[in-house]
Amino acid sequence: QVQVVESGGGLVQAGGSLRLSCTVSGLSFDDYDMGWFRQAPGKEREGVSWIKWSGFETYYSVSVKGRFTISRDNAKNTLYLQMNSLKPDDTAMYYCAAGFFGVVPPPGYKNWGPGTQVTVSS
Repeated sequence: QVQVVESGGGLVQAGGSLRLSCTVSGLSFDDYDMGWFRQAPGKEREGVSWIKWSGFETYYSVSVKGRFTISRDNAKNTLYLQMNSLKPDDTAMYYCAAGFFGVVPPPGYKNWGPGTQVTVSS
């Protein structure tokens, strides 16, 4: 059974930084592309950033490109998201998911973790 646990969220002022982590179990982590996603209240879940299984290819949404950096440590089964120059529009619950690159998991996807809340104050 696949389990993901996100952590590292919090309350930060605009311009600040946070580093999110996502620990995955129940699959061969280094075989899977990984992605970060977020959902703000009243909005659909959207893709933020993705990384190939090897770590050698990454992709960012236009809204975060140049501010966020995705990385992974396959030895620790852990995915990271370094978020700099945070803006109030970045406020959302952040999730990670395995097996997707450049797309958002479909509505029936069942392996979401609890997420980690990021709140950016102006």
